[in-house]
Amino acid sequence: MRARWTSFRQGLVQWCADHPRTVLVLVFILTLAFGSQLPRIRTDTDPKNMLPITSPVRQYNDQVEGWFGLHPDVIVVEIQSERGVFTPEILARIARLTDAILRFPGVIARDVVALPTVNDVSIANGVLQARPILDRIPHDAAEAEGLKRQVLDNPLLAGRLVSTDARATAIYIPIEKSANGKAIADRLRQLTGKERGPERYYIAGDPVARDTFGAEMFRQMALFSPLAGMVMCGVLFLMFRSWWVVGANMAVAMIAIIWGMGLFIGLGIPIHIMASMSPVFLMAISTDTVHIFNEFVFRRREVGDRREAIRQTMAAVATPVLFSDLTTIAGFASLAIGPIIPVRVFGLLVAFGTFVILLMSFTLVPALLALAREGRPIPVSREDDLSSSWLGRIGQACVAWKTPVALVGVVLLVISAVGISKIRINNNMVSWFKPGSEIRVADRQLSRDLGGTAMLYLVADGKKSDAVTRPEFLKALEGLQRRIEREPVVGKAVSVADVVKRVHQVLSDNSPSRAMIPDSQEAVAQELLLFSMAARPRDLNNLVDYPHQKANLMVQLRSWNAVETRALLEKVRRDLTATPIPGAEVKPAGIAYFNMVWNDQVLVGMLEGFIASCIFVFFLLILDYRSPRWGVVSFLPLLFTVVLIYGAVGFVRKDFDMPISVLSTLSLGLAIDFAIHFVSRFQQRYRETRDLKGSLVWTAARPGRGIVRNAFLFASGFAVMLFAGLTPYITVGAFMIAIMLLSALATVVYLPALIALFPQWLTQRLKEER
Repeated sequence: MRARWTSFRQGLVQWCADHPRTVLVLVFILTLAFGSQLPRIRTDTDPKNMLPITSPVRQYNDQVEGWFGLHPDVIVVEIQSERGVFTPEILARIARLTDAILRFPGVIARDVVALPTVNDVSIANGVLQARPILDRIPHDAAEAEGLKRQVLDNPLLAGRLVSTDARATAIYIPIEKSANGKAIADRLRQLTGKERGPERYYIAGDPVARDTFGAEMFRQMALFSPLAGMVMCGVLFLMFRSWWVVGANMAVAMIAIIWGMGLFIGLGIPIHIMASMSPVFLMAISTDTVHIFNEFVFRRREVGDRREAIRQTMAAVATPVLFSDLTTIAGFASLAIGPIIPVRVFGLLVAFGTFVILLMSFTLVPALLALAREGRPIPVSREDDLSSSWLGRIGQACVAWKTPVALVGVVLLVISAVGISKIRINNNMVSWFKPGSEIRVADRQLSRDLGGTAMLYLVADGKKSDAVTRPEFLKALEGLQRRIEREPVVGKAVSVADVVKRVHQVLSDNSPSRAMIPDSQEAVAQELLLFSMAARPRDLNNLVDYPHQKANLMVQLRSWNAVETRALLEKVRRDLTATPIPGAEVKPAGIAYFNMVWNDQVLVGMLEGFIASCIFVFFLLILDYRSPRWGVVSFLPLLFTVVLIYGAVGFVRKDFDMPISVLSTLSLGLAIDFAIHFVSRFQQRYRETRDLKGSLVWTAARPGRGIVRNAFLFASGFAVMLFAGLTPYITVGAFMIAIMLLSALATVVYLPALIALFPQWLTQRLKEER
């Protein structure tokens, strides 16, 4: 097998070096074909689409929306005034704003909830009737004050439509699934910007955050991919003092990006948040070709003949390049095991792009090296005396102080394990924006004044028709509602019990003491019938289904944090165990619950993918080295990098979210990449010299220079992401820099020490090989 691979690789490299222009033409044609698909790019940031259609959670959520006529996408506008919103002037502006919103394309006008559209019930001539709260603008302050009392006395409105201090009110705007939340939010900002009153306007809601993020993804991709490329070009030139090397490396990167993005876009696959980062990832992964250029510099000086230098270079680095790229491919492809669609797309896209980089390393790179113009000989510098280079001195120190170096590593691992125990698994899409962004500011304001924008539904299924009209059912539902309203994360809760109590109060001379649930099922059924005849369908449909079998307890949460949703649901579970709703089963739904499930499955998917890729990579290493011992040694830099990185995550209290979880798989590929290059080149050198210390110092200095160059080049590309406007990009940039530096450190520092600690155990078989 190895002989066949060697023969195939030698023949491929030789052909590409002999026919470089043919290689360039073929690559150019394929790149044009893939690039033609790029204009068809589309994004998808809808949380529901992040789980498969077959997901039970997604299917049940869709059922709940159908049962209760709920809209998955709702924009919320808050109008806030320190002097209160119940003044004739502000109410007139609210009425004008609402009227304009009703005419917006994409808005489901019939279900817009605002002071001018929401109904209140009253008795007129002995008949229950419903009419809009703000059917006309108050003429003076006295009328406005009366309207305020009417609203605040209604539990269905106070705390949700109007803040309890009457300083804020909301407009709930459901939009069609095809509508763009950001586009509507932009129109709302233009509209509210024309008003000249003292009030302030805040626009929030899941579709605003989601579609704004999608638009920002394009902007960030268009801005930071070229920036990363320019920075890496500059660093490459400083390393090799050759624009030809810079151009070759960037050509490999751009081809991988165009082929990868073009393939997935051509297949009709939308680009999610993680996939939007793939150009920067592929640009950084393409720096693996630095090992080829680094070795070529040495071989060119030693051999003199360019073609022979190419042949010897590829013979020396072919195996580590092959297996390092295969492990990276395996690491990213393993992400497809998990249930989260954006993670699947990202993993497969980067895996395919890495395969393209591997292909180009054995085809395009030799062709470009063959086409390079003959320049003046590169002068030999003091750095070419490997034992005196700074990396050579580090290698000597690590071998000499092998035991202390290993002990320091063990101590760092133990400390990091403590940090890992502090990690909090959480996901919050709103936190993907910076704290001072409009999205974050509006979400905080709505959470403080009007209960929040994260909706959780608790659906009580009575299992038979008219179960909801039973007084014991409603009283138990109300009891659950009142208990969860005491939780800090809950801003407001509304149920059909509130409707029954409100109607009963109005029918009883509007006496507050009569705001209660009747004791007979017939009375409850009659009051619900009266209300449905007087009010708009949506006023009741959102809370109870038509056969009165299921009731929806609508809960507004002040936070999008998955951990807080989980804690609340656990309290609900314990509460229902102690005080169940008679004959009913309660199940959660809504965007807040969906976010929590997605959060949990991110963890499970990442863990399963990471374990699977670790197993696969371990067997690849055994196959490469034909030795489980060397497989274990090569795994140690990975262990060191992953444990230290996630220990730091725990200590700094950074939530373990989707961007962070993906980094575990990436760290696997990178740490193994460096270890493979180090171990493979050490074994080559040791077979030639049989000098353990000299081989370790040589490996730390010569291939180690390629490792350090690769790490620094990779880190420089991701450094530009520290200035991004979205926190996931900043997080990925910061942690990728840390991963690269730690991976290089673990390889260049700890591998020489570990190999020197167990020389007989590791080198016995190497001594037997010729």
